[in-house]
Amino acid sequence: MTELIEKKRNGLELTTEELYFIIRGYVQGTIPDYQMAALTMAIFFQGMTARETADLTMAMVESGERVEISLPGKIVVDKHSSGGVGDKTTLIVGPLVAACGIPVAKMSGRGLGHTGGTIDKLQSIPGLNVEMNQDAFCHQVKKIGIAIIAQSNSLVPADKKLYALRDVTATVDSIPLIASSIMSKKIASGAKAIVLDVKYGSGAFMSSEQKARELAQAMVDIGKKLGRDTVAIISNMSQPLGRAVGNSLEVLEAIECLQGRGPKDLMEVCLELAAWMLVVGQITDSSKSARAILTDVLDQGKAWEKFLELVAAQGGDILKLKNKDLLLSPLKAHYKAPVQGYIQNIDARKIGMSAMILGAGRENKDSSIDYGAGIYLRKKTGEPVQKGEALFDLYTSDGQKIQPALELLDQAVTITESYSPNQPLISTVID
Repeated sequence: MTELIEKKRNGLELTTEELYFIIRGYVQGTIPDYQMAALTMAIFFQGMTARETADLTMAMVESGERVEISLPGKIVVDKHSSGGVGDKTTLIVGPLVAACGIPVAKMSGRGLGHTGGTIDKLQSIPGLNVEMNQDAFCHQVKKIGIAIIAQSNSLVPADKKLYALRDVTATVDSIPLIASSIMSKKIASGAKAIVLDVKYGSGAFMSSEQKARELAQAMVDIGKKLGRDTVAIISNMSQPLGRAVGNSLEVLEAIECLQGRGPKDLMEVCLELAAWMLVVGQITDSSKSARAILTDVLDQGKAWEKFLELVAAQGGDILKLKNKDLLLSPLKAHYKAPVQGYIQNIDARKIGMSAMILGAGRENKDSSIDYGAGIYLRKKTGEPVQKGEALFDLYTSDGQKIQPALELLDQAVTITESYSPNQPLISTVID
């Protein structure tokens, strides 16, 4: 192992066999943390070629179990978002695409810090089960065309060990290691084609558009080398996506979108992702024609029906969902505009942190969630405001959390005399 660390430290390529040896040894415990830490630091500084990154990805995939869903004539498509604030796209895109005939087999994560998690949002629906064994997961996808469950511990154990190590050795921000982590989980969970939403901005993991492009390209290259048709869009997460931040609030907003009445920015990202899922799923050959199909499915109510079918299959309370009767925390407050003008900026990270303070997110992995807590944005960037007008509605179960959240919101909003447009919502597509 020492020779392999030295090899990468000196900027040389590791072979396929060497990468498999490293991952196998690390998972089995024959390669200790201190040596793996040295290797990840060498990768951090020297990088990896596209071939190395693809080989690392497959070595990680093969470190655990794999989901195999065989549906003759159909391509199982997955999507991944690199995280953000108010990102409830899976709840919308999944049923929308499934209603078009593309199987969606999705394993999602929970939220941490300022970012929300799809599983937490789903669990705000009474009775909904997100834990399922592999056989049940595959059966549901084959039966109704969609399943969304919590990530399985049996998939990609190498990634769990490696991420924990990167977290304490300052090597999280390595493009090859991020890309292989994400793509290994997508491939292990059965995806034959993948659409990625790589975000940048204050609420995203990648702060700059350039870094987001680098990550997107690395993941698309992995997909191509491993025989998965992969497309990435680059989207702006400088302000929250949609108007709702918090689990129950975001499910309610997802319902609005599935019924064709969602916020413009959220609908645009969802339609772009869904369109490319139809393309890689070979339903159509262009995103333009895919948009026409998606609009028709939304107008006919088929996406909403598919969401209800998904929730029912996983034990959720359909009546409460239809009545939009989800728990909202009992204490409500408002953040009011300190001056008159136009909203120039809403810092997504600070909004996410404020929602976390109110109880909507986890400060650490052991924190509990208040599913009804969160923030609803009455106003978004570019909109005019009057002094004293309520900009945001705050929900919490603990009155002592309101003032700290309001103080952070003071730092999150910039109001100016006139509005200067910021960067576009979707800047590019990489395929």
